[in-house]
Amino acid sequence: MTGTASFTADDYRARMERAAREAADAGLAGLLVAPGPDLVWLTGYAPTAATERLTLLVLAPGHAPVLVVPTLEAPDAAKAAGAPALTLRDWTDGKDPYAATAALLDTGGRFGISDNAWAMHLLGLQKALPATSYASLTDALPMLRAVKDAAELELMAAAGAAADRAFEEIRKVPFGGRRESEVGADLAGLLRRFGHSQVDFTIVASGPNGANPHHEAGDRVIEHGDMVVLDFGGLKDGYGSDTSRTVHVGEPTDEERRVHDLVREAQEAGFNAVRPGVACQEVDRAARAVIAAAGYGEYFVHRTGHGIGVTTHEPPYMIEGEERPLVPGMCFSVEPGVYLPGRFGVRIEDIVTVTEDGGRRLNDTTRELVIVD
Repeated sequence: MTGTASFTADDYRARMERAAREAADAGLAGLLVAPGPDLVWLTGYAPTAATERLTLLVLAPGHAPVLVVPTLEAPDAAKAAGAPALTLRDWTDGKDPYAATAALLDTGGRFGISDNAWAMHLLGLQKALPATSYASLTDALPMLRAVKDAAELELMAAAGAAADRAFEEIRKVPFGGRRESEVGADLAGLLRRFGHSQVDFTIVASGPNGANPHHEAGDRVIEHGDMVVLDFGGLKDGYGSDTSRTVHVGEPTDEERRVHDLVREAQEAGFNAVRPGVACQEVDRAARAVIAAAGYGEYFVHRTGHGIGVTTHEPPYMIEGEERPLVPGMCFSVEPGVYLPGRFGVRIEDIVTVTEDGGRRLNDTTRELVIVD
């Protein structure tokens, strides 16, 4: 399996060079990247299965990138789009992969290592090089993948458009009298129909279940009069979608409509706060202030947003205390909500990208309360 076909060896070379520079700027001797989203983003290579055999990309300032890979997987690694931009160093069963990797590393350096590296591999490296130390990549370089280039933004927009098409179709299906899990299966099928290769979640939270932000679609039968929170997304051509809309089965009560309007106003306030140079926390503050002013502050129980890219959740986070500035090309969700225990919940979510002078939504379906059957 390889990464997104639209990227070239030169694209991956530039990413690896930038990652090595940012590692040096952060005071690291280099980066060690195991199979997972970081490896795909940097090289286009995704092993068919992560196994006990060590696969590790070594990036160090001033040195050419090296991918340490098991001999039996080297032919597949050589086919990756980024392979021409790096050196493959294979190792055979019976040999010590940690000794082979240690030869590439500063014996006393501090390295950033991808979060999903196996503990056995990190411990093996520590045993081979006891003077080295390590920091998780998310802690050391949290913004490594945060700013998307033009090609990535096109893929993000296409993923958002596909999720929008799924919503336009799901609002046409019957809700009342069906289980949440049935509507969730419909949503997953629609995401795949419109080009998603991976469905990460299809939350269908009806009635009182809507008060649980991460409710998993279950056996509850959706009833007439229910508010239903829909939150769904996944990966299309290697890049993520994530959108939430809240629908109502039949006519809503005045209170339900009022709470929905409040969340819509808060979502608009969060979006309007997006512009270059503004701290991430200001997006959270803008949305939260609207809900708090209406007396529902205690019922907004999560951050306003999360970054998205080759994974559906990644830095940056729109949360109080996050003072990093927004930069053109960042992509993240704006998704305030109100959750009334035992009664209902409302969430409205768009993916937004930062532009040179503000923000642009990557989801365009109506944010008004949609009535379904």
